[in-house]
Amino acid sequence: MNKTLVSGLVLALLSVSLQVQAITADEIAQLVDARDTGDNSKFNMKMTLIDKRGHQRQRTMLNFSKKRGKDDLKLLFFKTPADVRNTGFLTFDYDDERDDDQWLYLPALKKTKRIASSDKSGSFMGSDFSYSDMTSRNIEDYNYKLVKEQKVGGHKVWVIESVPKTKKTVDETGYKKSWMFVRQDNFVVIRALHLTNEGDKKKYMDVKKLEKIDGIWVATEIEMKTMKGKVRLHTTVLSLSNIKFNQDLKESYFSIRTLEKGL
Repeated sequence: MNKTLVSGLVLALLSVSLQVQAITADEIAQLVDARDTGDNSKFNMKMTLIDKRGHQRQRTMLNFSKKRGKDDLKLLFFKTPADVRNTGFLTFDYDDERDDDQWLYLPALKKTKRIASSDKSGSFMGSDFSYSDMTSRNIEDYNYKLVKEQKVGGHKVWVIESVPKTKKTVDETGYKKSWMFVRQDNFVVIRALHLTNEGDKKKYMDVKKLEKIDGIWVATEIEMKTMKGKVRLHTTVLSLSNIKFNQDLKESYFSIRTLEKGL
């Protein structure tokens, strides 16, 4: 190999290295937000609820999602157990300053409830995930800081701190500060620590399984733990299966009418 080519390769590698070192927390947040998450998807989900004594309850769901421009439309129905069957949840996840729209249908009451902004920090169906957790973040609502780089599960990650810019965002999410662990090779958030606005309660999110399906990285098992000090109060595990993209889903399917019709 001639010296000119070697010098060129060295300069290119140095340039890439400097670019990685110079990346900012805001740029990392933008890379996470811009990551391809697929479109017109359909998948099954199992929710395992684990109390502090280790007792488990399981629920199964059928999920649908579709992109509408930069917005995400999401619809899910509970299948089992019988007492929650056909409970439905519809989300319009907007990629701008508008508040996301969410509706919960309760078949026992034959009633659709719109989730108010003040209720979005509340528990989603008894889980450790809040209604707000069921949507993506608007990155403009936060200030970011790159804390450090480290390895998680053998993969290099950036650890970035995010702090809500307004009390409104704190109230809606229930989080006053978060740390996100972002894989450098695919920009997936594989771990997060959230400080809640409920005293010393913390929530820990861990991606236990990450798979590449049709070229898209998908977290197929996610654990969320609620802790108070060193005491685990509750845990929720979401397990995804039968994931299919590019399904024939019409925008009109994502409606309150469909929500109330059920499976």
